[in-house]
Amino acid sequence: MDAVESQDECYEKAAAEYGAALARMAAAYEANPDLRRDLLQEIHLALWRSFGKFNGRCSVRTWIYRVAHNVAISHVVRQARGRMNAPAFLSLEEAEAKTSGENVEISTDRRQALAQLFALIQRLEPLDRQVMLAYLEDLDAETIAEITGLTVTNVWTKIHRIKNVLVRQFAGGRHGL
Repeated sequence: MDAVESQDECYEKAAAEYGAALARMAAAYEANPDLRRDLLQEIHLALWRSFGKFNGRCSVRTWIYRVAHNVAISHVVRQARGRMNAPAFLSLEEAEAKTSGENVEISTDRRQALAQLFALIQRLEPLDRQVMLAYLEDLDAETIAEITGLTVTNVWTKIHRIKNVLVRQFAGGRHGL
């Protein structure tokens, strides 16, 4: 944000450019439509507030994704704590080892495949979920490393492992991580 642009102007530009990506992110983090709308609203509020502190030490894109992912991860953790029977997050090792007796027919319908992908991703631990969602938004490893605080090598390793898990889950017809 330069001295000429106000906090409101920066937010409006960011919301216009990244609004669709933020909505996809909220959908990937939250399956419940009502809670998803709340999460998206939280993300937008945090983003607006954050532009008051934005100092330009990273790109606006990186800043937006960092703020959004932090809000989304906080939301997921808060929701998990609030649910008595909430499923535990799965580490990559657990996701790789987990099998399901159910064979789910993987539809060629893109929408169903995306829903399955999001369901699988929603079960991952928050950091793994964050890395994969950023990757799916076409962020490069360097940007993802800036957002998450991981090293670039660690980001690439996580992406590779998560992709392998997801491919095996889809190929094996095992949607229920």
